[in-house]
Amino acid sequence: MTQLAVQLNRLKLANPILVASGTFGYAREMAAYVDFTKLGGIIPKTITAEPRRGNPPPRTVETPSGMLNSIGLDNDGIDYFLETHVPYLTSLGTAVIANIAGRNVDEFVTMASRLGKVDRLAALELNISCPNVSGGVDFGTNPEMAADVVSSVRDACDLPVIAKLTPNVTSIVTIAQAAADAGADAVSLVNTFLGMAIDWRKRRPILGNKLGGLSGPAIKPLALRCVYQVAQNVEVPIIGVGGIGTIDDVMEFLVAGASAVQIGTANFYNPSVSERLVTEIADCLRDQACNSIADLVGSIHHESPNS
Repeated sequence: MTQLAVQLNRLKLANPILVASGTFGYAREMAAYVDFTKLGGIIPKTITAEPRRGNPPPRTVETPSGMLNSIGLDNDGIDYFLETHVPYLTSLGTAVIANIAGRNVDEFVTMASRLGKVDRLAALELNISCPNVSGGVDFGTNPEMAADVVSSVRDACDLPVIAKLTPNVTSIVTIAQAAADAGADAVSLVNTFLGMAIDWRKRRPILGNKLGGLSGPAIKPLALRCVYQVAQNVEVPIIGVGGIGTIDDVMEFLVAGASAVQIGTANFYNPSVSERLVTEIADCLRDQACNSIADLVGSIHHESPNS
């Protein structure tokens, strides 16, 4: 019988299909479209220590095969999250992974300590990679700073820790290795690529914050490359993120070395896609005569296509 469960060090998921932070709201918004119990897990919108208004509009713009966003971590803060969203999220019958972002290590630690006391939270995902917030990306571009955040959060609570990394670096392998050495249970690869859109007739940037994060199918080859490079060089479970919308996308990331995936931008144009992918991955594994997800992870052949 095909086994869909995956183990990411201390974090066990019923299946490898997660929904990415910032694309699924706090789950209430998607209740009409998705049976949450079918998913491997839900990662709600990023929360911060204090409420944030986010960046000035416009905040999104469609691009060829993707979109740019510059939301700026707009949220109501951790107090509101704990009081309003957590009771609902933890009643949904699937793993809930809280995503947090801090301006400094102390904020990460304080939030982790509070969330670590919440019953039925499955893990923490550390957003050390948002390109839309001043200072927000610094932790993820410096191996020492990334390691400091991960190790400090791990010391502050008993929840499994996932580091969500930025691709906007010279060597993502170096950052992933630092996170792994610091105790990350897994790394999410990748957050959005820094980009820009311009209205040339007005001679102005389209986004209110000028720059934003590129996501969607356009970034899939780049995200896939990052997963492959880290899988070949770092002993750490990987959650693949970036342009995933079909079962072929999912399978490519698994074969490249990811143990699970997150569905992001695809939720905007097909809100039920994540549930459908759970069914399709089970069918795909049976077709491939695989007994488990682990049979596929990192199974890529390294010789050239013509050899």
